[in-house]
Amino acid sequence: MSMIEILSDENNSFLSRREIICDFKALGGKLKKLEAVEMITKELKLVGKIVIPIKLQNHTGQPKITGIFYVYDDEKLAREHVNPAIFARLDKAKNPKEEEKDDKAADAKPAKADDKAADAKPAKADAPTDKSDTKTKDKGEDN
Repeated sequence: MSMIEILSDENNSFLSRREIICDFKALGGKLKKLEAVEMITKELKLVGKIVIPIKLQNHTGQPKITGIFYVYDDEKLAREHVNPAIFARLDKAKNPKEEEKDDKAADAKPAKADDKAADAKPAKADAPTDKSDTKTKDKGEDN
C-alpha cells in the first residue's frame, strides 16, 4: 500500500507544465516540502525534472496532507511562471546552514554601529511621556 494517493495528474500544455494533486496518508503535520518532492519524484519517476511544491495542506482531524505540485522540464520557464518567493523558500530549505551564517554576519555588523550611536548620544532622564497615568490618578483622588 502506497502512502501517496494521486487525486489529479494533468498536463497543462498552455503553461508547459504538469500539475499534480495528491494525498499523503498518515503523515499529517510531519511532512516537509522537500521530503514531499522526493516522494513524488520517486513515485512518479520524475528524475531530471523540476518539481515545485506549491501547497501542502493539513486536514484537521485527519492524518493526511494534500499537496499541489508543478512539474517543469525547464528551470528557466519555471522561474518565469512561479512566484520568486517560492524559489527563495526552497533554496533556503535546501541550504539552511549557509543562510544562518549570512544572517549572523548581517546581524553582527549593524549591532556594532548601534552600540556606537548609543554611546555618542547621552541618555535622557526617565520622564513620564504618557499623560494617561496622571488622568487615572486624578480620577482616583476625586472619589
